[in-house]
Amino acid sequence: MSSLLFFGGILLSAQEDESPLFEVTTFQLENGLQVILSEDYSLPLVSVVLAYNVGSINEPPKKTGLAYMLENLMFQGSRNIGSMQHIHFISKIGGILNAVTTEDRTIFYQTVPASQLALVLWLESDRMISLDIHPSKVKRTRDSLIEEIKHRKLDDPYFESSVLFDQLLYPNKAYSHPVIGSETDLREMTTENVQDFYTKYYIPNNAVLCIIGNFEKRKAIQLVRKYFTTIRPGKPVPFFPAEEHLRSEEIVRNVENYLAPSPGFRLGYRISSPDSPDNYTLTIIEYILLHGKSSRLQKRMIYEDRFASHLSGGIELKKNLATFKFFVKNNTETLRGRSQKSIFDEIDKLKSAFISENELNKAKNMFKRDYLDQFTILADKGIFLVKFHLSRKKNSNSLEELKKYLAVTPSDIIGIVNRYFTEERVVLNIKIK
Repeated sequence: MSSLLFFGGILLSAQEDESPLFEVTTFQLENGLQVILSEDYSLPLVSVVLAYNVGSINEPPKKTGLAYMLENLMFQGSRNIGSMQHIHFISKIGGILNAVTTEDRTIFYQTVPASQLALVLWLESDRMISLDIHPSKVKRTRDSLIEEIKHRKLDDPYFESSVLFDQLLYPNKAYSHPVIGSETDLREMTTENVQDFYTKYYIPNNAVLCIIGNFEKRKAIQLVRKYFTTIRPGKPVPFFPAEEHLRSEEIVRNVENYLAPSPGFRLGYRISSPDSPDNYTLTIIEYILLHGKSSRLQKRMIYEDRFASHLSGGIELKKNLATFKFFVKNNTETLRGRSQKSIFDEIDKLKSAFISENELNKAKNMFKRDYLDQFTILADKGIFLVKFHLSRKKNSNSLEELKKYLAVTPSDIIGIVNRYFTEERVVLNIKIK
């Protein structure tokens, strides 16, 4: 068992620099389950976060939507728990819960009164060992997800353009399909497909359990061992190979969108892998360009020139790959072209001129605020810890990480922008009809 100290921000005084924000204890059960404990007595609450190291990129070809389907089925009952009873138990004691599936993670989390820790651990362990994957439940969930896809397309008229954009940006099909899957693949999904996926990935040796909040460490360890030690490990999950993709030319495509109310475009650059030290500088660049009304692109395109009615984007991480994306909506085709030029102009400025210390510090302070906000809510802190633990940064700590972001220099920015923001980009123009 080991103890790690996680720290907060770089504060004003030297004494405050070394003040721990929260302490973390980590250990591993014999079946491979990794456990993180962090005591916080500020409120009579405890949060339990259970993360499985699996997402949509792990789905076999033509079986998209499996991970998202398993997230939904996890609430449909297990050996000792009826359908939707998990939600009922948590709600009855005044708790809150949620789940999220991404390209490379499936995370379940709940916050309950501190006295109810054993209940949550029992609920999580039961569906880890004995999820009820009955054909009727698979069919009901499959039909529900197909309807959800239809609703998403209606609610977001730009949904299909995002799917096409990812197919251009990520040539590997494992990375280019939406987490929710496709209607075609879902219609062909079988109970055996779901069972095989569950058996392979939803196992203790592919999971991280985090308990954070008002609890006594010794008792929590006893409860974890009581509910999880007897769960047998699955076969070792195969290592997901890193994907290398070198692009030598710009890709520009046009798509006619019948549902979109206005034209727009998506722009993307392939950047360094998520574990590269270049990502510290790339993150600060994201804040310089996109975050806040005074960021370069928001200020220019939304508030001054008014070329765009919507601007969003930033770094997207998918397991071993990372991209820098922009999504812009315009009122006219002409303004779409001007918006693209504005982005290229601001990128070129970062390539050739040092950013002022004032602008750089403003971006760093905004990032620092967002970084520390992860620690203000128990469940968010737990989610941060499991993600951090599953990343290749697990031997570091949050203070070390924050310092690396805040150490970015103007010369770092020039070097990184010239390295990654080249004409080897992907542009998808969205036209209305």
